[in-house]
Amino acid sequence: MSKRSNANGGAGALSKEVADLKEDVAHDKQKTLLLSSETTGQHFSLVRAMHLADLITELNGLCGIMSIFSSLRYCINGQPDELGNIYAALAFLPFGLFFDFMDGKVARWRKKSSMMGQELDSLADLISFGVSPAVVAFAIGIRTPLDHLALAFFVLCGLTRLARFNVTATQIPTDATGKAKYFEGTPIPTTLGLDAMMAYWVYNGWIHDAIPGGLWLQGTALEFHPVVLLFMVHGCLMTSKTLHVPKP
Repeated sequence: MSKRSNANGGAGALSKEVADLKEDVAHDKQKTLLLSSETTGQHFSLVRAMHLADLITELNGLCGIMSIFSSLRYCINGQPDELGNIYAALAFLPFGLFFDFMDGKVARWRKKSSMMGQELDSLADLISFGVSPAVVAFAIGIRTPLDHLALAFFVLCGLTRLARFNVTATQIPTDATGKAKYFEGTPIPTTLGLDAMMAYWVYNGWIHDAIPGGLWLQGTALEFHPVVLLFMVHGCLMTSKTLHVPKP
């Protein structure tokens, strides 16, 4: 999760006030472009209102979407041993993290951020680091009804964590540069740890019937893969209020 809402911190109180004023001007300009009746009917008015950082955020979302499509292609291929698509699904996600990191860098460099950019950032993160890992897990064989509920819980935790961030980001204590001192709960990009774990399973052939931990209560309505609990635990860590992760 990039720090789009804290893109323009200054070295001191005066410089911070100046930076905040510039940010407000950028916000007002974009808001005017988005809401003005004069732009109605004009071609690409929404695109013209976007900042460069917003376009980079869109690339983060694109990586997540392409990961989902690659997982679906693996599922419909019908050849579980042909792993090209599932490797592609996993490979897109680190690129999503790269663009998530770069959009904040570009926003600070250009001293331009926006409320729209903050919302775009959260939505893109949900796709790339919430929905996409859950779809990869489904594709490699974590597919029982209880698995579905556990993966849905994981995605909803990511959704809730991002919504809370948007509401509370300005209330978290900041350092001298204006940056928040910590994250409440683990940032959603930390789900790349789950992606790395699944990549290791795919590399070793531990998918479908060979998923580590096996299938518990097989043949019953409550059958599930115990490894799905890792997703649930990660979801709980993301939504934790008491866990404070220092920002780098």
